[in-house]
Amino acid sequence: MSPDTKGEGWMLLRAHQLKVFRKDRLLFDIEELAIHQGDRIGLVGTNGSGKTTLLHVLAGREKPDSGTFAHTTTCTLLPQLKTGDGRQSGGEMTQAYIERALSRPSALLLADEPTTHLDTEHIEWLEEKLRYHQGALIVVSHDRAFLDALCTDIWELEDGKLKPYKGNYSDFARQKELEHRQQVEAYEAYTQKKKQLEHALQKKMKKADKATKPSPKLKSSGPKIAKPYYANKQKKLQKTAKSIETRMEKLEKVEKVKEAQPLQMTQHTMKEVASRTIFRVEHVDGKAGDKVLWKKANVEVRGGDKVAIIGKNGSGKTTFLRMLVNGHPGIFRSEAVKIGYFSQDLSGLNLDESILQNALEQAIQDETIVRTVLARLGFRGDDVYKLTNVLSGGERVKTMLAKLLVSDANVLMLDEPTNFLDLAAVEALEGLLKDYPGTVVFVSHDRRLIEQVANRILHVHEGTIERFDGTYEEYKQKEEKPAATKKEEELLLIDMQLSEVLSRLSIEPSHELEETFQALLKRKKLLES
Repeated sequence: MSPDTKGEGWMLLRAHQLKVFRKDRLLFDIEELAIHQGDRIGLVGTNGSGKTTLLHVLAGREKPDSGTFAHTTTCTLLPQLKTGDGRQSGGEMTQAYIERALSRPSALLLADEPTTHLDTEHIEWLEEKLRYHQGALIVVSHDRAFLDALCTDIWELEDGKLKPYKGNYSDFARQKELEHRQQVEAYEAYTQKKKQLEHALQKKMKKADKATKPSPKLKSSGPKIAKPYYANKQKKLQKTAKSIETRMEKLEKVEKVKEAQPLQMTQHTMKEVASRTIFRVEHVDGKAGDKVLWKKANVEVRGGDKVAIIGKNGSGKTTFLRMLVNGHPGIFRSEAVKIGYFSQDLSGLNLDESILQNALEQAIQDETIVRTVLARLGFRGDDVYKLTNVLSGGERVKTMLAKLLVSDANVLMLDEPTNFLDLAAVEALEGLLKDYPGTVVFVSHDRRLIEQVANRILHVHEGTIERFDGTYEEYKQKEEKPAATKKEEELLLIDMQLSEVLSRLSIEPSHELEETFQALLKRKKLLES
């Protein structure tokens, strides 16, 4: 099925038979695609599948090796941006570039990972900007919540082919799950039918063999009767067997579906810290040079917690994570803690070793578990023998994460672990972190990852570190509570305080209690007015 699925809206771009090679490798071969006015398309696929190349081809920045396409309108490409230049952070550069791109009139915007380097607040700002963008949009992103908020169609680039799906990313994920189940059922039906035919064939072959041996009763009738009878019988049985063989040959082969293997990780280092307070932060200030990031932070982390550190760029999230990793006055750490630290520089990788060698270097899990973790992250079969120095940025990130997950660490400290990962790898990491029996403390702007993994939130903002025991969804509901509800809660609290003060005034009147009573009454009247 080609992604030319819309019959509505003015056509902005159409392409036929697009082929692009990388050296001798076919990157993609797209039969046909069309983009219409008002389209909101999310382009997804694994790292290296050709998403960025396709955007460049559609924008006219790169020529395909074969194929034709025609624009009927202006087109703007928002390419992947690098980190800051020293004067501006990566987030500031991205935001400024997006502002300039959206200020230019364009009927078609092609955006390649536009949320990179943006914090949650600015991702939501970008969502709002693009939601009201008048032109059509094709966006590549590994942020599932972003794709859900904006897209009405998903195009998946897989094995060089482009396949369209209706709906946003969550709709796409449900359709992929349905396809997976149908494939599993088709394989089960195929194997069952094949076994039935094999069993029937064996039975007919055995009967055909027996047909050459006459029974004693038929032997007494004489050879003239016995031989033709058995010859006919054997011929019929062989013909039936041949018919079964033909049916087996015509049986459409269904490939076995690759299922994620269950993980049972060794847990003896995890048990040492389970449910205990493993970090205690008491009255700790955070600074970056002379800049005060927060004051008097008081935080506890218990064994088994999954803690998300959230906040704006520059608020001090990474600074706080590094304090936990490296130690700091006022931070007390259990002696049983063994930290596995993921930093953006990937300094824990040996580039001269293979993926598997890196993963096994500090592993306490057996090789089967190590290979299962690598497979979950997309390294299957001989992939694990690739040298790390030839891997892409995303593949190196996955290797480092696998190395930490199977190590003797019982506390994982992860700084933006989803950067450079494709969607499949992000979802795999999410599953691995949910299943991980130890403690996880992570900095991330990936809202869906935080929603799915975290059971505690640390929000670095307004010069404080706010603690919240609960999920990200619960935290957002608390933050977004309507003003009316907050007002009702405060009035209820004031009524309780008034009752307590009146009770105390009746027993031992004092000037201070009278002042408190009047202040509470004044506050109540103000809220009720």
